[in-house]
Amino acid sequence: MMPSHAIAGEETGGDPEHLTQTARHQAQVDPLAALRAPGDPPWDVYLTGTVFLDIVFTGLDTAPVRGTESWARGMGSSPGGVANMAAALARLGLRTSLAAAFGDDHYGEYCWDALARGEGIDLTPSRTVPGWHSPVTVSMAYEGERTMISHGHEPPPEEPAPDCPPPARAAVASLTPGRRAPWIAQAARKGTRIFADVGWDDTGAWDLAGLADLEHCEAFLPNAEEAMRYTGSTCPKAAAHALTEHVPVAVVTLGAEGAYAVDRRTGETAEVPAIAVEALDPTGAGDVFVAGFVTGTLAGWSLADRLALAGLTAALSVQEFGGSLSAPGWSEIGAWWRRVQSLDTQNPAALRRYAFLDPLIPAHLDRPWPLRRAVPTIGFGRNA
Repeated sequence: MMPSHAIAGEETGGDPEHLTQTARHQAQVDPLAALRAPGDPPWDVYLTGTVFLDIVFTGLDTAPVRGTESWARGMGSSPGGVANMAAALARLGLRTSLAAAFGDDHYGEYCWDALARGEGIDLTPSRTVPGWHSPVTVSMAYEGERTMISHGHEPPPEEPAPDCPPPARAAVASLTPGRRAPWIAQAARKGTRIFADVGWDDTGAWDLAGLADLEHCEAFLPNAEEAMRYTGSTCPKAAAHALTEHVPVAVVTLGAEGAYAVDRRTGETAEVPAIAVEALDPTGAGDVFVAGFVTGTLAGWSLADRLALAGLTAALSVQEFGGSLSAPGWSEIGAWWRRVQSLDTQNPAALRRYAFLDPLIPAHLDRPWPLRRAVPTIGFGRNA
């Protein structure tokens, strides 16, 4: 039984290698169309980071057992790491530029091709590193959770981020405690709006002063546990308000409870419940959430609408396997919106929460639900 305040998603299930919509379908909606003008930056969002090759085994009934062999009913491969965020942004219609190092092996070539040709992501600031092998992550998805094993050689000696990041409306940065990334300040000085997330602090310090680049950020998007540890709060909402002493907009993700946000400049607060779905694989859901929030922010939406899009896109992503390939585009969003409106059991108030989608989704994007997305596998030729 779904909570009365939530809108139900549809279980997609099945074999992720079932082919209908592929990753090569480009975004069919430009959420910034009304805002574009001559002289705008060439890119909507700039990213930098490490690209992994993700190999995902699906259809496992249980976790692998020591000393036994487990067979998966499905397997797919896709670019991972920072590619999850880049693909999510591109599929939402944002012009995305990525600076990353790629190995000169077959894996690196595959990831480059999937991002540049398949997703339309600008890789001009990226480079191929001779003699460097691509980092790889193997993910095993079962019972709505995942177990991952990663392997990588020493990273290239030079940072993949250029000294002068290309002009962009926004950039997404992953902050590292105790370390500055010079490109963040450089981008902020040129007017780029910085959105930041953060990983777990392995040092245990949880010192906001250690996140020095937070001073350049417009928005900070930690999860509830991270937000409470950084602020010393016992409540995620209190933590969000405390964070606005350091950054204008604080967004705290609450897992199955949704998300809460505060905008210090406008005084807005917003809370949007999670959409009830059956999660198959949570890989990349946090990246998809950030991509949805960035999209709504650049489009000038209210804080609540931004949270709603972020939560919706994240919910749709966990119903698919993989990271970058699970990111929904406007076809998926449109199909979901048409579907939930047709269900007699939907809460009218919950439907009104997503009414902002109506003017965004053209009639030609009304596709059958549920949709299936392909998970390409390395080894097929270009004509396969």
